[in-house]
Amino acid sequence: MTLSAQTARRALKIAAVQDLVIVEEDILAAFEPEPSPRYAAFDGLEGVVRIGSFSKTLSASIRCGYIAARAEWIEALVDLQVATSFGGPSPVAAEALFATLSDGGYRKHRDSLRRRLVCARREVGERLEALGVRPWVTPRGGFYLWRRLPEGRDAGAVARAALRDGVLLAPGDVFSPTRSKSGFMRFTIRQMSDPRIYRVLARALEASRA
Repeated sequence: MTLSAQTARRALKIAAVQDLVIVEEDILAAFEPEPSPRYAAFDGLEGVVRIGSFSKTLSASIRCGYIAARAEWIEALVDLQVATSFGGPSPVAAEALFATLSDGGYRKHRDSLRRRLVCARREVGERLEALGVRPWVTPRGGFYLWRRLPEGRDAGAVARAALRDGVLLAPGDVFSPTRSKSGFMRFTIRQMSDPRIYRVLARALEASRA
C-alpha cells in the first residue's frame, strides 16, 4: 500500500505531539510508477529519518544504501552504523554503486526492471485469480502480491500442503503479530514464474478445503 497526503500529515502531527521520530524505510521506492507522498518531504527532515537501499534495485550483494536526516544527527548515525556494521559497507561495492549512479545506467536499469515487474505482476495476478486467489490490495509497485484465499481455506494449512510437494509459500499469519491473517497469503512476484508452483498451489487449496 502507498501513503496518502492526508494520512502523512495526520501521522506527523501525532508524532510531533508525542515527541517521536519517524524512521521512513523506503527501500522499494524505485518500483513505484509515480512517486507517492513521503513523510520526509512533508516534514523537511525535522522529525523524520529516511533510509533507502540499492540492494533491491541493483543486487543483493551490493549492501549499500543512504540515509537522510537533520544535519546535527548525521555524525551520531554514522558512528552507530560503523559500530553495528564493523566498519561499514565494502569499498568495492561503494565504488561500483558510485559509478552506476554517475553514468546514467542506474536510471535505465531501474526503468527496465520496473517494466518487467509490471508485466510479471499482471501475469501472476491472472494465474492466481484463475485459482480463486483474489486481490486484497493491488499494489502500484514492488515485489509482492497480497491475496485472499478462497472462502474456508487456512493459509497455514495450504502452506503445509504445498511444502510436502517442495514449494515454500508465505501464509499471512507469519506477518501478523495478532495471527489474524489466516485467510491471506503473500506471493513474491519474481519467484512465481515456474508453472509447477500453480499446480502445487491448486492441489494444496483442494487439500485444505474445510
